[in-house]
Amino acid sequence: MNNCSFCGTNIQQGTGIIFVKRTGKRFDFCSRKCEKNLMKLNRNPRNFKWTQEYWKEKGFQQEKAGKTETAKKEETTEKKAVKRKRKK
Repeated sequence: MNNCSFCGTNIQQGTGIIFVKRTGKRFDFCSRKCEKNLMKLNRNPRNFKWTQEYWKEKGFQQEKAGKTETAKKEETTEKKAVKRKRKK
């Protein structure tokens, strides 16, 4: 599993975008949003709260920034399952 070059989230195998520069440097992106922010807009990930670089600089570990979208979906399905059990 690779980490996104901009936000630092884990990228599952078979998903994401790989960009290789002429120099041979490889960039892995989890989404088009991250690719655009780094490559086209030349933004620094330390300036955005939704990136792990921001929280590392501030001295905090934010768990939400490191979760993949599938992990978020799993959490919501677990919550729904708990609600269904409570109704019965």
